[in-house]
Amino acid sequence: MKLSTKIVAAGGVLGAIALAAAPAWAQDALQAPVDAAAAAVTPVVNKGDTAWMLTSTVLVLMMILPGLALFYGGLTRTKNMLSAMTQIGAVACLAMLVWVMWGYTMAFGDGGNAFIAGFGKMFLSGVTSASTAATFTKDVAIPEYVFISFQMTFAAITVALVLGSVVERIKFSAVMVFALIWLTIVYFPIAHMVWASNGLFFTQGALDFAGGTVVHINAGVSALVACIILGKRIGYMREIITPHSLTLTGVGTGLLWVGWFGFNAGSALEANGSAALAMINTFVATASAALFWMLAERFSGHKGSALGFCSGIIAGLVAVTPAAGNSGPFGAIILGAIASIVCFYMVTVLKPKLGYDDSLDAFGIHGVGGMIGAIGTGIVYAPSLGGPGPADYNMGHQLMVQIAAVATTIVWAAIGTAIAMYAAKALTGLRVTEEVEREGLDLGEHGERAYNI
Repeated sequence: MKLSTKIVAAGGVLGAIALAAAPAWAQDALQAPVDAAAAAVTPVVNKGDTAWMLTSTVLVLMMILPGLALFYGGLTRTKNMLSAMTQIGAVACLAMLVWVMWGYTMAFGDGGNAFIAGFGKMFLSGVTSASTAATFTKDVAIPEYVFISFQMTFAAITVALVLGSVVERIKFSAVMVFALIWLTIVYFPIAHMVWASNGLFFTQGALDFAGGTVVHINAGVSALVACIILGKRIGYMREIITPHSLTLTGVGTGLLWVGWFGFNAGSALEANGSAALAMINTFVATASAALFWMLAERFSGHKGSALGFCSGIIAGLVAVTPAAGNSGPFGAIILGAIASIVCFYMVTVLKPKLGYDDSLDAFGIHGVGGMIGAIGTGIVYAPSLGGPGPADYNMGHQLMVQIAAVATTIVWAAIGTAIAMYAAKALTGLRVTEEVEREGLDLGEHGERAYNI
């Protein structure tokens, strides 16, 4: 056979093979882009983000115990120090258990509506060490257990903040019943509305980076309603009632500030520039607020005080929470200053005139500061003010969205708190006896003293 004939024959064989394989090649060619696209959107767990979120979760826990426990405990009288600390620790533990049983699914479960998620993840059904939770970057995820734990600490500290208005006179049993009901009907739905993809505020475009509505307005308004229903402490406005240890309050304040970096920067859900922005804003807004509170004291004819310094720090932290990743640093400085001045006059001027007994100013600082921060976020988000908003940012529209979210949170929290308080009253009674209140809740409720002198 001639060489040319052999070549033609070989070419015919190869052509036949090619034609036979063509459908498979075509299928592979079509499938490759599909597989590539699927791989592009499949979230991959990032070890750096996961490590940061683990750290942030522990930082928020530090805010509760020992941070808030020392901050609130130092502000009470000596006879109620252990009571305040025990109440905070106990409701935090209760929140953790309730969160994994039904709180997580109510806030972040699959499906549901604008007000509450579905119940498919009751008792963490379907959650494993391999399941993931998406971050704000579509192709990056963190383990779902980490996200659950992080959000669990938010629930725990929020219910603990409410107690600041009712310490020194509320029964421990009433605290536990109240916390159980309040978390279920107030906190979990608000968390869903703000942070779930199908939540009411989220779909409306409300800006709340780390919990101005969910945590601070929610807790502050609830604290106001709770203390009004409970009634005033014996001797309030007639006797001198002062903090027993501003040293402990100062230590608690420092722990809160450090832990707040997990609270704010952790809410980026990633170790990225957004977390960095939240971090620097948590520094400068807080520093501004601390100094402006002391300036407000001086302009009011008083000396700049350690208590004022600590109060200013908390006011700044509260105000910057919703704006942490939604503001430039100088917008955060202004926001902290304004919140500090307004909160100062709220707790020193308006509160005495109105006559309600918010023992540790949970409403005056967390409620009022949270409102200023949530509404102010709509302003400092503007790129013209150094914020990260888009070039075509519509401030007027965003302010309306922010105000609507704040108003809804106020109404929801107020009604839910009233229900929880009256339910606790019916089941356990709310107040300790007059004898126990005068003796102190440390001995009367827990049978021990903070200081054995």
